[in-house]
This record gives sequence, structure tokens and C-alpha cells, in this order.
Amino acid sequence: MATISLKASVDKKSNRVVFVESDEFFVDILFSFLTMPMGTITHLISNLSPKNGIGCINNLYKSVENIDVKYFRTEACKDMLLHPHNAAAAYCKSLKLKIDDADTLSFFCCENSVCSHSRYKLWSHYKNIYCGCGRPMSRILNLPCPAPSNSGSDERNRGVFVKGLAPFVVSDYFQVMPASISASISLLTKLGVMDTSNIEERIFDIGVTEVLELLQCSLVSRTPLTEVLLARKEVPELRNKGSLQRTSLMHEILEHQSKRNGETFVRLVVCKSKKVVCYAEASKDFVDLLFSFLTIPLGYLMNKKHGGQSKGSIHHLYDSVIDLDAMKYLKSNDIKEILLNPKIAPGSGYKNQPLGVKEAVDNQQYYLDRNVIRTESKNPQGSTLPLLTIMDPKSPFKEGTEGDGFLLDPAMFTVSDDLVVTPISPVSELSLLEKLKIPFNDIYVTEVQVGKEEASRLFAASFISESALTDTFIRKMPKDAFISDVLKK
Repeated sequence: MATISLKASVDKKSNRVVFVESDEFFVDILFSFLTMPMGTITHLISNLSPKNGIGCINNLYKSVENIDVKYFRTEACKDMLLHPHNAAAAYCKSLKLKIDDADTLSFFCCENSVCSHSRYKLWSHYKNIYCGCGRPMSRILNLPCPAPSNSGSDERNRGVFVKGLAPFVVSDYFQVMPASISASISLLTKLGVMDTSNIEERIFDIGVTEVLELLQCSLVSRTPLTEVLLARKEVPELRNKGSLQRTSLMHEILEHQSKRNGETFVRLVVCKSKKVVCYAEASKDFVDLLFSFLTIPLGYLMNKKHGGQSKGSIHHLYDSVIDLDAMKYLKSNDIKEILLNPKIAPGSGYKNQPLGVKEAVDNQQYYLDRNVIRTESKNPQGSTLPLLTIMDPKSPFKEGTEGDGFLLDPAMFTVSDDLVVTPISPVSELSLLEKLKIPFNDIYVTEVQVGKEEASRLFAASFISESALTDTFIRKMPKDAFISDVLKK
């Protein structure tokens, strides 16, 4: 089993990792966290020992698992939310440790070879999408997927995101810096370490399990290296609190209210006395938005335009990419864009998604030569090959509609404050009010509009809060937003 060796400086007095020395292999893995969709992260860390939750994302993921597939437009819709593809998969497949167990590079075509070659000529990222002929697309195709070359004897070309031979130091709170004595002294000073006799050198070999633990801890802890490498759960605060003080993800977007141009409306049942959302009644449009969060990469959320920082340490990793000289330390300027502004995978988006997150575009054309997929239009014998067209996994062939989200109309859903989504049930809603100990005369019903501003606020809240609806719609809602108590009628 592959491992990566880390040389760590440990403060013996406080039993804390100050920093680790790292080559490109470890830094590449850390940077890959930013490209991972939130659904992938939730899936990968779900089997680890219980820790603090990641806002409400876990509840969204479990909701997709629990909702019957009949509510989705296609079977692939459910699959793509539970196992979202990574738009940077071509890079991540070359990491030294394979931490994403999803096979994102397998594709499918119609089980009828005649149809694939001469009639509809479709292919799909997902299995069992129905071809135009009505048959499932279940035949596996192994399409070529170009990846950066990082093989061979030239160590300068080993990196995936960062250049080979570039040494780095990674602080306990995931700040990545080029290795230097000044960087080391700066980190020691922040921890208040003045006596070098308290510093001990240790070697740690980490594998996939430790990397996943680091990923989980980076989302909820300010000291992920200490927690994972030293198995220490309580760590003293840094002296320089200003640089690490928790900042709400919603700080940036809450300062500037946008105009409410959205077309999606949600009915909220609100407790008057507690000023909290008990639950929401929502159509497929709102639930499509919630479920789309699972397809969006972590780096998109870390971008201050969409949220800002986190309650863990992952935003320090994002800021480190901003600070790195791309020409000197990264494989290319394009790599910096991929990490700082990651896109969702092809086929994961839908029309009128309020966040407006961009979908990666695969410009490569693929041709079918019997059972061989080629990127050239002619085979070695010189025969012209049929061009394949990718099929939208959210579009059943017999309906002929494209890009309309993951769920079917006219389904309605109940959404709890912590984003547990279930098909609507008045009996269950009454049971929820009973569980919350809220009488009927203490609730209001109000309808709110969900545009880009509200969607951004909700995405941020889903990552850091366990009361996402309340934090999005109530705590910053003007007093006059509450309408008449319709339940009194």
C-alpha cells in the first residue's frame, strides 16, 4: 500500500505539530481537496470515526440516498449526486495516493452496437441512461482522458499541480509555503515557541486513511495535522488569534444585499417566539438547488465571492494557492485557475441554477471504431468513424427536455432547518412541530424568493451551520418580511 513520508517539527511541550516538510506529492494531495465536489467529500469521509458534522451537507447527502428514485428525472440523477464527477479528474488520477474511489473515467454507450455506430451515436458518463432507441446505455467504453505527464525519471516533472523538486512547509492550520528558514521561524513564533530544545523531529508515514482524516479535520478543526498525526483532539489556541480567528462563511455575501430577481419561491413555517424556521415546503426547483450543492467543488465555496472562509482550516489552503507564484511553483497558470475557480463536471449543471456555477466543457471529440474509442476521425485503415455525442444524464430520451434539474414535477418536498429533505407529508410535518414543542398559535407562514443572493447565502450556511434555513432567511430578514399568520384563518 502506497504511503507518503512526512518530516514534522513537533513542539514537545504542547504536544503539537508546528509544521511538516513536504514535497510535491503531499501538497498535490492537499490541493486536490479544492477540486472535490461536496458530495464526494461527504461520501469519502462518511466511514471515518464520528467527528463534528460539516454543517448540513451530510443531511443533504443522506436525503438523496433515502429519496425513492421515482422522484428523480433519471436514475443517473441520483447517481450523479451521490457520486459526483470531478472536473479535474484527469489530474487527480495521477496523485500518488488515490483518495477518490469513484471511477470517473468510465463511460457508456447503447447496448445495441448498431445504434451506437450508425443511428443515435450517443455516449454517457452514467450507466443505464436510455438511448434514443429506448435501450439502456450499459456498454462500457474506456475513453481516453488526457492527464498531465508526471512519469519518467525526470523528477522535475513528477508533480500534478505543483512542480517537482519544489520543497514546501505546511503549517498545522494548512498554510502551505515554500520551504525557508524564515517561514519556519514565523510558524514557531506564532505558536510562541522560543526554546528550540522543545522542538523534536519526527517522521510520519501516511496513507489514504490519514489523508481522508486530514480532509475531514480541515473542514472542522484549526489544527488538522496535530489531530491526525498526534491523535490529539484538544489543542491550545494560537497566540496570533487575529490570523486564525473564525470568520463566518457568510460575511462577504451578507454585507451586500442583491436585488431579488429569482423566480423560485419557498414557503417557510416559522416559529414566532424563537425566530427559527421549523421547516419549509418547497417545489423541485428549490430542492434541485439544494441537491446541486453536492456537485460543487470545495474550492468554489472557498472563493470569497461565494462564501469566504470556514470554521476549519481549509480556507488557509485556498489562500495559500492565491499567494503561491504560479510561474515558479505551479505546473502552469491554468493550474491556479483550476484550483481557485474549479468548475463542476460536464453534465452536472442545469438551466437557471441560481448560483450560476460554471460547468467544465470537454472539447475533445470522440469517435467509435467498433469497440474502440478514438480521438481521431479515422481509424488506422483510413475509414471515417462516426462521431459520438454526449447525452445529458438528466434528460430522458422520450421527454426530449434538457437541463431541467434532477427532480420531476410536480413533486413537493419538506425541508427541515438542517436540510433534511423528504417528500411532502402533512402528517410528518405535524409530527415535526410536535417534536419541536411548538404550538400552532406560535407559527407563521411566509413565502420567500430565492435568487442568486439567497442561493449563495444558503450554500454558505449549508457548510457551516446546522440551521441553514434560519440563517439564510430569518436572521437577516427584514422585520416586515413576516406576513400574516395564515394558520389563524
